[in-house]
Amino acid sequence: MSRELVWVERQRFAGWGCSECAWVFNSANALACKTFDEMVEKFALQRDKKFTLHVCADHPRANSTTSKNAEQFKLP
Repeated sequence: MSRELVWVERQRFAGWGCSECAWVFNSANALACKTFDEMVEKFALQRDKKFTLHVCADHPRANSTTSKNAEQFKLP
């Protein structure tokens, strides 16, 4: 399985998720940073770490089709 971090848009969610399952990144923690650039960097590191550690089998999709958004917004 070759999963990728993709931009996901749903009725009540817009953010980063997995191309192969229903996992999405929810950043509930406020990032204490001195600059905006530092905050963006910490956000990306946190998102990438959680994506790497998630298990697709724990987040099954309701349907087996890949969303158009997952195909359109793949992270380079």
